[in-house]
Amino acid sequence: MRMRIQQTLRALEEEHQIRILYACESGSRGWGFASTDSDYDVRFIYVHRPEWYLRVEPGRDVIEMPIDDELDVCGWELRKTLGLIKRSNPTLMEWLDSPIVYRNDERATSALRALLPDYFSGLRGRYHYLSMARKNFRGYLQGEEVRLKKYFYVLRPLLAVRWIEAGKGVPPMRFDQLVAGTVDDADLLDEIAQLLHAKCEASEAKYGPRMKKIHEFIQYELDGNLSRCEVVDNVACSDDVLDRLLFQEVHC
Repeated sequence: MRMRIQQTLRALEEEHQIRILYACESGSRGWGFASTDSDYDVRFIYVHRPEWYLRVEPGRDVIEMPIDDELDVCGWELRKTLGLIKRSNPTLMEWLDSPIVYRNDERATSALRALLPDYFSGLRGRYHYLSMARKNFRGYLQGEEVRLKKYFYVLRPLLAVRWIEAGKGVPPMRFDQLVAGTVDDADLLDEIAQLLHAKCEASEAKYGPRMKKIHEFIQYELDGNLSRCEVVDNVACSDDVLDRLLFQEVHC
């Protein structure tokens, strides 16, 4: 599959006349809890040739491929990417922390990652992850039998909220790192380990009974977040460093 992904990225560069700076895994494989039949969620950051930027009307800044049973590919243009960093977009920040990388322009990627501590907003991050957890809890975990993978769609953002509230900065993409940095209850850790094992050994569609400790933890965290501790936010940064990076990569 890695070879197919590399071929796909090269084909996109040729078709769209772009240069891909970074490509990674963004879904369950990147989070560390892929099922036996999980697809590959490839995300990339790219830059156009200089003339693309010299237009009265801006061009489309997203490239998407039709999704098949194995592969889901989507990329964001660099100027869009830098704008999202400026607005502290948590999804983009996760991409740059992915443990599975398919393409890496070391200079550009290092420069992008170096921006994150200054542009990360704890307030926006907490709101993003808490909203995600609430929505997924209401949508997927209300029955006595639940789809096991959906627990991670609530657990992971709640642990990211804990990470942010602990003053640790940008939450890591890897689920095991989030758990290690935010959970110390032995019974909860044991049940999370059981869930991980079940998820990785089963199909994406597997259902199972509610997991008591995890369900109680989720309910407590969602209820408690109505009156959680204050998060200190970063001071707004200048656009100059973003402009310089865009100029540098466009003219590279």
